[in-house]
Amino acid sequence: TIAAAGLAAAECHRLRTGIAQRVDVSMRDALAAFRSERYLRVDGGLPPEPRHPVTGFYDTRDGRWIQLHANFPHHLHGILDVLGCGPARDDVAAAIRTWDGAALDTALADAGLCAALIRTPDEWAAHEQARALASLPLFEIERIGDAPVEPIGRGEPDQPLTGVRVLDLTRIIAGPVAGRTLASHGAETLLVNGPHLPNIASLVIDNGRGKRSTWIDLREAAGVAALRALARDADVFLQAYRPGALAARGFSPQALAELRPGIVCVSVSAYGHAGPWSTRRGFDSLVQSASGIAWHEQHAAHADGPRHLPCQALDHATGYLAAFGAMIALARRATDGGSWHVRVSLAQTGRWLQSFGTVPDGLHAPDVTFDDVLDRIDRAASPFGTIDAVRPAERLSATPPRFTLPPVPLGTDEARWR
Repeated sequence: TIAAAGLAAAECHRLRTGIAQRVDVSMRDALAAFRSERYLRVDGGLPPEPRHPVTGFYDTRDGRWIQLHANFPHHLHGILDVLGCGPARDDVAAAIRTWDGAALDTALADAGLCAALIRTPDEWAAHEQARALASLPLFEIERIGDAPVEPIGRGEPDQPLTGVRVLDLTRIIAGPVAGRTLASHGAETLLVNGPHLPNIASLVIDNGRGKRSTWIDLREAAGVAALRALARDADVFLQAYRPGALAARGFSPQALAELRPGIVCVSVSAYGHAGPWSTRRGFDSLVQSASGIAWHEQHAAHADGPRHLPCQALDHATGYLAAFGAMIALARRATDGGSWHVRVSLAQTGRWLQSFGTVPDGLHAPDVTFDDVLDRIDRAASPFGTIDAVRPAERLSATPPRFTLPPVPLGTDEARWR
Protein backbone atom coordinates (compact mmCIF):
# COMPACT_ATOMS: atom_id res chain seq x y z
CA THR A 1 0.00 0.00 0.00
CA ILE A 2 2.92 2.36 0.64
CA ALA A 3 4.34 1.54 -2.78
CA ALA A 4 0.92 2.09 -4.36
CA ALA A 5 0.75 5.55 -2.81
CA GLY A 6 4.27 6.30 -4.02
CA LEU A 7 3.43 5.18 -7.55
CA ALA A 8 0.28 7.31 -7.56
CA ALA A 9 2.33 10.33 -6.47
CA ALA A 10 4.84 9.64 -9.22
CA GLU A 11 2.02 9.44 -11.77
CA CYS A 12 0.61 12.78 -10.61
CA HIS A 13 4.05 14.31 -11.06
CA ARG A 14 4.42 12.75 -14.52
CA LEU A 15 1.07 14.14 -15.62
CA ARG A 16 2.18 17.60 -14.51
CA THR A 17 5.75 17.58 -15.82
CA GLY A 18 6.17 14.70 -18.26
CA ILE A 19 8.96 13.36 -16.03
CA ALA A 20 8.83 9.72 -14.96
CA GLN A 21 10.66 8.57 -11.86
CA ARG A 22 11.55 5.44 -9.94
CA VAL A 23 9.70 4.43 -6.76
CA ASP A 24 11.28 2.12 -4.19
CA VAL A 25 10.01 0.85 -0.84
CA SER A 26 12.07 -1.56 1.24
CA MET A 27 10.38 -4.00 3.60
CA ARG A 28 12.36 -2.58 6.50
CA ASP A 29 11.30 1.00 5.75
CA ALA A 30 7.68 -0.10 5.40
CA LEU A 31 7.84 -1.84 8.77
CA ALA A 32 9.06 1.34 10.43
CA ALA A 33 6.30 3.35 8.75
CA PHE A 34 3.59 0.91 9.86
CA ARG A 35 4.77 1.34 13.46
CA SER A 36 5.49 5.06 13.23
CA GLU A 37 3.54 5.99 16.37
CA ARG A 38 5.63 3.53 18.40
CA TYR A 39 8.87 5.21 17.37
CA LEU A 40 7.76 8.78 18.09
CA ARG A 41 9.90 10.62 20.62
CA VAL A 42 9.34 14.09 22.08
CA ASP A 43 12.40 15.79 23.59
CA GLY A 44 14.06 12.39 23.67
CA GLY A 45 11.31 10.70 25.66
CA LEU A 46 8.25 8.59 25.04
CA PRO A 47 4.93 10.43 24.60
CA PRO A 48 2.08 9.65 27.02
CA GLU A 49 0.60 6.16 26.84
CA PRO A 50 -2.51 6.42 24.61
CA ARG A 51 -4.29 3.34 25.97
CA HIS A 52 -6.66 3.60 28.92
CA PRO A 53 -6.20 0.75 31.44
CA VAL A 54 -9.76 -0.47 30.81
CA THR A 55 -9.03 -1.01 27.12
CA GLY A 56 -8.25 -4.65 26.40
CA PHE A 57 -9.53 -8.24 26.41
CA TYR A 58 -11.91 -9.78 28.96
CA ASP A 59 -13.35 -13.26 29.39
CA THR A 60 -17.12 -13.57 29.57
CA ARG A 61 -19.53 -15.84 31.45
CA ASP A 62 -19.93 -18.26 28.54
CA GLY A 63 -16.21 -18.77 27.95
CA ARG A 64 -15.86 -16.22 25.16
CA TRP A 65 -13.61 -13.17 24.96
CA ILE A 66 -14.56 -9.58 24.26
CA GLN A 67 -12.42 -6.52 23.66
CA LEU A 68 -13.28 -3.08 25.01
CA HIS A 69 -11.96 0.15 23.51
CA ALA A 70 -12.09 2.89 26.15
CA ASN A 71 -9.42 5.38 25.15
CA PHE A 72 -11.91 8.25 24.81
CA PRO A 73 -13.64 9.44 28.01
CA HIS A 74 -17.17 9.27 26.62
CA HIS A 75 -16.61 5.70 25.43
CA LEU A 76 -15.26 4.72 28.85
CA HIS A 77 -18.17 6.29 30.71
CA GLY A 78 -20.67 4.66 28.38
CA ILE A 79 -19.13 1.23 28.91
CA LEU A 80 -19.19 1.68 32.68
CA ASP A 81 -22.85 2.70 32.50
CA VAL A 82 -23.77 -0.44 30.54
CA LEU A 83 -21.80 -2.64 32.93
CA GLY A 84 -22.95 -0.80 36.04
CA CYS A 85 -19.51 -0.86 37.63
CA GLY A 86 -16.62 1.36 38.66
CA PRO A 87 -13.61 2.32 36.51
CA ALA A 88 -11.06 -0.09 38.02
CA ARG A 89 -10.06 -2.83 35.59
CA ASP A 90 -10.82 -5.55 38.16
CA ASP A 91 -14.34 -4.15 38.60
CA VAL A 92 -14.86 -4.13 34.84
CA ALA A 93 -13.59 -7.71 34.55
CA ALA A 94 -15.93 -8.89 37.31
CA ALA A 95 -18.91 -7.17 35.68
CA ILE A 96 -18.13 -8.66 32.27
CA ARG A 97 -18.04 -12.17 33.75
CA THR A 98 -21.77 -11.79 34.47
CA TRP A 99 -22.50 -11.37 30.74
CA ASP A 100 -22.51 -13.76 27.80
CA GLY A 101 -20.12 -12.49 25.14
CA ALA A 102 -22.52 -12.02 22.24
CA ALA A 103 -25.12 -10.32 24.44
CA LEU A 104 -22.59 -7.82 25.76
CA ASP A 105 -21.21 -7.19 22.27
CA THR A 106 -24.73 -6.34 21.08
CA ALA A 107 -25.57 -4.22 24.13
CA LEU A 108 -22.44 -2.11 23.77
CA ALA A 109 -22.89 -1.66 20.02
CA ASP A 110 -26.53 -0.67 20.49
CA ALA A 111 -25.34 1.98 22.96
CA GLY A 112 -22.97 3.39 20.33
CA LEU A 113 -19.87 2.18 22.16
CA CYS A 114 -16.69 0.48 21.04
CA ALA A 115 -16.25 -3.24 21.63
CA ALA A 116 -15.89 -6.47 19.68
CA LEU A 117 -16.58 -10.10 20.45
CA ILE A 118 -13.55 -12.23 19.58
CA ARG A 119 -14.66 -14.30 16.62
CA THR A 120 -12.96 -17.14 14.82
CA PRO A 121 -12.22 -16.66 11.11
CA ASP A 122 -15.04 -19.09 10.29
CA GLU A 123 -17.49 -17.23 12.52
CA TRP A 124 -16.60 -13.98 10.83
CA ALA A 125 -16.87 -15.47 7.34
CA ALA A 126 -20.42 -16.58 8.16
CA HIS A 127 -21.37 -13.19 9.60
CA GLU A 128 -23.71 -10.99 7.57
CA GLN A 129 -21.23 -8.11 7.66
CA ALA A 130 -18.41 -10.25 6.29
CA ARG A 131 -20.68 -11.47 3.51
CA ALA A 132 -21.51 -7.86 2.63
CA LEU A 133 -17.81 -7.00 2.45
CA ALA A 134 -17.07 -10.05 0.30
CA SER A 135 -19.12 -8.45 -2.48
CA LEU A 136 -16.99 -5.30 -2.43
CA PRO A 137 -13.54 -4.61 -3.88
CA LEU A 138 -10.61 -3.62 -1.68
CA PHE A 139 -11.27 0.04 -2.48
CA GLU A 140 -13.61 1.99 -4.72
CA ILE A 141 -12.94 5.01 -6.92
CA GLU A 142 -16.26 6.15 -8.34
CA ARG A 143 -17.14 9.09 -10.55
CA ILE A 144 -20.05 10.86 -8.86
CA GLY A 145 -20.54 13.94 -11.01
CA ASP A 146 -19.52 15.84 -14.10
CA ALA A 147 -16.87 18.53 -14.04
CA PRO A 148 -14.38 19.86 -16.57
CA VAL A 149 -10.83 18.57 -16.81
CA GLU A 150 -8.75 20.25 -14.12
CA PRO A 151 -4.98 20.23 -13.61
CA ILE A 152 -3.47 18.59 -10.54
CA GLY A 153 -2.61 21.45 -8.22
CA ARG A 154 -1.53 25.02 -8.71
CA GLY A 155 1.84 26.58 -9.45
CA GLU A 156 5.18 25.01 -10.30
CA PRO A 157 5.15 21.35 -9.20
CA ASP A 158 8.32 20.90 -7.17
CA GLN A 159 6.43 17.99 -5.59
CA PRO A 160 3.67 15.85 -7.11
CA LEU A 161 0.86 17.54 -5.19
CA THR A 162 2.14 21.10 -5.00
CA GLY A 163 -0.89 23.39 -4.93
CA VAL A 164 -3.38 20.62 -4.16
CA ARG A 165 -5.67 21.58 -1.26
CA VAL A 166 -6.74 18.83 1.13
CA LEU A 167 -9.32 19.12 3.91
CA ASP A 168 -8.51 16.44 6.48
CA LEU A 169 -11.45 15.75 8.82
CA THR A 170 -9.95 12.69 10.48
CA ARG A 171 -8.56 11.53 13.83
CA ILE A 172 -6.41 8.72 15.27
CA ILE A 173 -4.48 6.74 12.57
CA ALA A 174 -6.02 5.58 9.27
CA GLY A 175 -7.42 8.87 7.99
CA PRO A 176 -4.59 10.97 9.44
CA VAL A 177 -2.01 8.70 7.75
CA ALA A 178 -3.77 9.39 4.45
CA GLY A 179 -3.63 13.15 5.05
CA ARG A 180 -0.03 12.93 6.21
CA THR A 181 0.92 11.03 3.06
CA LEU A 182 -0.71 13.63 0.81
CA ALA A 183 1.10 16.37 2.76
CA SER A 184 4.44 14.60 2.33
CA HIS A 185 3.95 14.77 -1.44
CA GLY A 186 3.34 18.51 -1.37
CA ALA A 187 -0.38 18.99 -0.72
CA GLU A 188 -1.55 21.92 1.38
CA THR A 189 -3.30 19.89 4.06
CA LEU A 190 -5.59 21.56 6.58
CA LEU A 191 -6.59 19.39 9.52
CA VAL A 192 -10.12 20.21 10.70
CA ASN A 193 -11.20 19.04 14.17
CA GLY A 194 -14.16 19.92 16.35
CA PRO A 195 -13.11 21.56 19.63
CA HIS A 196 -15.40 19.19 21.54
CA LEU A 197 -13.98 15.98 20.04
CA PRO A 198 -11.39 13.94 21.96
CA ASN A 199 -8.04 13.08 20.48
CA ILE A 200 -4.79 11.32 21.38
CA ALA A 201 -1.80 13.61 21.81
CA SER A 202 0.90 11.31 20.44
CA LEU A 203 -1.11 10.61 17.28
CA VAL A 204 -1.76 14.32 16.76
CA ILE A 205 2.01 14.79 16.74
CA ASP A 206 2.99 11.79 14.61
CA ASN A 207 0.22 12.23 12.04
CA GLY A 208 0.15 16.03 12.12
CA ARG A 209 3.45 16.47 10.32
CA GLY A 210 3.07 18.56 7.19
CA LYS A 211 -0.38 19.87 8.19
CA ARG A 212 -1.88 23.05 9.50
CA SER A 213 -4.70 22.66 12.03
CA THR A 214 -7.94 24.53 12.67
CA TRP A 215 -11.08 24.21 14.79
CA ILE A 216 -14.51 24.05 13.17
CA ASP A 217 -17.60 23.16 15.20
CA LEU A 218 -20.14 21.55 12.88
CA ARG A 219 -22.79 21.69 15.60
CA GLU A 220 -23.04 25.42 14.89
CA ALA A 221 -24.29 27.15 11.74
CA ALA A 222 -21.13 29.26 11.61
CA GLY A 223 -19.02 26.11 11.59
CA VAL A 224 -21.02 24.57 8.75
CA ALA A 225 -20.63 27.80 6.78
CA ALA A 226 -16.87 27.87 7.43
CA LEU A 227 -16.42 24.31 6.21
CA ARG A 228 -18.51 24.99 3.11
CA ALA A 229 -16.32 27.99 2.32
CA LEU A 230 -13.18 25.86 2.60
CA ALA A 231 -14.69 23.04 0.55
CA ARG A 232 -15.48 25.40 -2.35
CA ASP A 233 -11.73 25.79 -2.93
CA ALA A 234 -10.61 22.29 -1.91
CA ASP A 235 -9.39 19.53 -4.18
CA VAL A 236 -9.70 16.66 -1.69
CA PHE A 237 -12.21 16.24 1.14
CA LEU A 238 -10.92 13.45 3.41
CA GLN A 239 -13.16 12.25 6.23
CA ALA A 240 -13.42 9.26 8.56
CA TYR A 241 -16.75 9.79 10.26
CA ARG A 242 -19.17 6.89 10.30
CA PRO A 243 -21.06 6.55 6.99
CA GLY A 244 -23.85 9.09 6.86
CA ALA A 245 -22.66 11.23 9.78
CA LEU A 246 -21.38 14.13 7.69
CA ALA A 247 -24.21 13.80 5.20
CA ALA A 248 -26.54 14.82 8.01
CA ARG A 249 -24.59 18.10 8.20
CA GLY A 250 -24.84 18.67 4.45
CA PHE A 251 -21.46 17.23 3.48
CA SER A 252 -22.29 14.05 1.60
CA PRO A 253 -20.08 13.35 -1.42
CA GLN A 254 -22.97 14.27 -3.71
CA ALA A 255 -23.57 17.57 -1.90
CA LEU A 256 -19.86 18.37 -2.03
CA ALA A 257 -19.75 17.59 -5.76
CA GLU A 258 -22.56 20.10 -6.29
CA LEU A 259 -20.82 22.68 -4.12
CA ARG A 260 -17.42 22.15 -5.72
CA PRO A 261 -17.54 20.30 -9.06
CA GLY A 262 -14.29 18.39 -9.49
CA ILE A 263 -13.80 17.60 -5.81
CA VAL A 264 -12.34 14.27 -4.72
CA CYS A 265 -14.12 12.90 -1.65
CA VAL A 266 -12.35 10.20 0.37
CA SER A 267 -14.35 8.22 2.94
CA VAL A 268 -12.63 6.00 5.51
CA SER A 269 -14.76 3.74 7.72
CA ALA A 270 -14.30 0.84 10.11
CA TYR A 271 -16.60 -1.84 8.72
CA GLY A 272 -17.38 -0.54 5.22
CA HIS A 273 -20.32 1.29 3.71
CA ALA A 274 -22.49 -1.81 3.15
CA GLY A 275 -24.00 -4.35 5.53
CA PRO A 276 -25.61 -4.17 8.98
CA TRP A 277 -22.43 -2.90 10.63
CA SER A 278 -21.84 0.00 8.24
CA THR A 279 -22.54 2.56 10.98
CA ARG A 280 -20.90 0.60 13.80
CA ARG A 281 -18.06 2.37 15.57
CA GLY A 282 -14.69 0.70 15.30
CA PHE A 283 -10.94 0.97 15.45
CA ASP A 284 -8.13 -1.16 14.02
CA SER A 285 -7.86 -3.42 17.07
CA LEU A 286 -11.63 -3.96 17.21
CA VAL A 287 -11.77 -4.97 13.57
CA GLN A 288 -8.92 -7.40 14.22
CA SER A 289 -10.94 -8.85 17.09
CA ALA A 290 -14.22 -9.09 15.22
CA SER A 291 -12.78 -10.55 12.02
CA GLY A 292 -10.75 -13.47 13.38
CA ILE A 293 -7.29 -11.91 13.36
CA ALA A 294 -6.97 -11.73 17.16
CA TRP A 295 -8.19 -15.33 17.45
CA HIS A 296 -5.67 -16.47 14.86
CA GLU A 297 -2.81 -14.62 16.56
CA GLN A 298 -3.72 -16.24 19.89
CA HIS A 299 -3.69 -19.75 18.49
CA ALA A 300 -0.56 -19.21 16.42
CA ALA A 301 1.23 -18.08 19.57
CA HIS A 302 -0.38 -20.76 21.79
CA ALA A 303 -1.36 -17.88 24.08
CA ASP A 304 -3.92 -17.94 26.89
CA GLY A 305 -5.98 -15.15 25.36
CA PRO A 306 -6.50 -13.15 22.16
CA ARG A 307 -3.63 -11.18 20.68
CA HIS A 308 -3.37 -8.40 18.15
CA LEU A 309 -0.89 -7.94 15.34
CA PRO A 310 2.38 -6.24 16.37
CA CYS A 311 1.32 -3.06 14.60
CA GLN A 312 -1.85 -1.24 13.59
CA ALA A 313 -1.59 -2.81 10.15
CA LEU A 314 -5.22 -2.25 9.17
CA ASP A 315 -5.01 1.43 10.07
CA HIS A 316 -1.78 2.13 8.23
CA ALA A 317 -2.57 0.06 5.15
CA THR A 318 -6.00 1.68 4.89
CA GLY A 319 -4.47 5.13 5.24
CA TYR A 320 -2.05 4.55 2.39
CA LEU A 321 -4.84 3.08 0.26
CA ALA A 322 -6.93 6.18 0.92
CA ALA A 323 -4.04 8.41 -0.17
CA PHE A 324 -3.50 6.22 -3.23
CA GLY A 325 -7.17 6.51 -4.15
CA ALA A 326 -7.14 10.28 -3.70
CA MET A 327 -4.15 10.70 -6.01
CA ILE A 328 -5.54 8.34 -8.65
CA ALA A 329 -8.81 10.30 -8.58
CA LEU A 330 -6.87 13.56 -9.00
CA ALA A 331 -5.09 12.01 -11.97
CA ARG A 332 -8.41 10.93 -13.49
CA ARG A 333 -9.81 14.42 -12.95
CA ALA A 334 -6.81 15.80 -14.83
CA THR A 335 -7.45 13.56 -17.84
CA ASP A 336 -11.21 12.86 -17.78
CA GLY A 337 -12.71 15.55 -15.55
CA GLY A 338 -15.44 14.70 -13.07
CA SER A 339 -16.01 14.63 -9.33
CA TRP A 340 -14.90 11.48 -7.54
CA HIS A 341 -15.56 9.42 -4.43
CA VAL A 342 -12.95 7.07 -2.94
CA ARG A 343 -14.07 4.54 -0.31
CA VAL A 344 -11.89 2.37 1.91
CA SER A 345 -12.47 0.57 5.20
CA LEU A 346 -10.45 -1.17 7.88
CA ALA A 347 -12.49 -4.35 7.49
CA GLN A 348 -11.97 -4.53 3.73
CA THR A 349 -8.25 -3.98 4.22
CA GLY A 350 -8.18 -6.65 6.93
CA ARG A 351 -9.91 -9.14 4.66
CA TRP A 352 -7.33 -8.45 1.95
CA LEU A 353 -4.37 -8.76 4.32
CA GLN A 354 -5.69 -12.06 5.68
CA SER A 355 -5.85 -13.43 2.13
CA PHE A 356 -2.03 -13.42 1.99
CA GLY A 357 -1.76 -16.03 4.72
CA THR A 358 0.94 -16.07 7.38
CA VAL A 359 4.73 -16.00 7.53
CA PRO A 360 6.30 -19.23 8.83
CA ASP A 361 7.90 -18.65 12.25
CA GLY A 362 6.83 -15.01 12.07
CA LEU A 363 6.09 -14.99 15.79
CA HIS A 364 9.74 -15.74 16.49
CA ALA A 365 10.98 -12.62 14.70
CA PRO A 366 12.71 -10.24 17.13
CA ASP A 367 11.00 -6.97 17.92
CA VAL A 368 12.31 -3.93 16.05
CA THR A 369 13.31 -1.26 18.55
CA PHE A 370 13.75 2.49 18.20
CA ASP A 371 17.51 2.03 18.05
CA ASP A 372 17.06 -0.42 15.17
CA VAL A 373 15.38 2.25 13.03
CA LEU A 374 17.47 5.28 13.95
CA ASP A 375 18.51 5.69 10.32
CA ARG A 376 14.80 6.13 9.43
CA ILE A 377 14.19 8.89 11.99
CA ASP A 378 13.94 12.60 11.18
CA ARG A 379 14.33 15.26 13.86
CA ALA A 380 12.44 18.55 13.79
CA ALA A 381 11.64 21.42 16.12
CA SER A 382 7.95 21.88 16.85
CA PRO A 383 5.64 23.60 19.35
CA PHE A 384 5.57 20.27 21.21
CA GLY A 385 9.36 20.20 21.54
CA THR A 386 11.97 18.36 19.52
CA ILE A 387 10.26 15.61 17.54
CA ASP A 388 11.93 12.38 16.41
CA ALA A 389 9.64 10.58 13.96
CA VAL A 390 9.78 8.06 11.14
CA ARG A 391 10.29 9.56 7.71
CA PRO A 392 8.17 8.43 4.73
CA ALA A 393 9.02 4.93 3.53
CA GLU A 394 8.49 5.47 -0.19
CA ARG A 395 11.54 6.72 -2.07
CA LEU A 396 10.86 8.70 -5.24
CA SER A 397 13.93 9.39 -7.34
CA ALA A 398 12.91 12.89 -8.49
CA THR A 399 10.53 14.11 -5.76
CA PRO A 400 11.32 12.42 -2.45
CA PRO A 401 8.49 12.95 0.05
CA ARG A 402 9.16 15.38 2.88
CA PHE A 403 7.36 17.40 5.52
CA THR A 404 7.66 21.15 5.14
CA LEU A 405 5.71 21.90 8.35
CA PRO A 406 6.12 20.53 11.87
CA PRO A 407 3.08 19.22 13.76
CA VAL A 408 1.19 21.90 15.65
CA PRO A 409 -1.37 21.84 18.48
CA LEU A 410 -4.94 21.36 17.33
CA GLY A 411 -6.66 24.62 16.39
CA THR A 412 -3.43 26.57 15.85
CA ASP A 413 -4.43 28.04 12.49
CA GLU A 414 -7.28 30.03 11.02
CA ALA A 415 -9.89 28.25 8.92
CA ARG A 416 -8.61 29.46 5.57
CA TRP A 417 -6.33 28.44 2.74
CA ARG A 418 -2.93 30.04 2.40
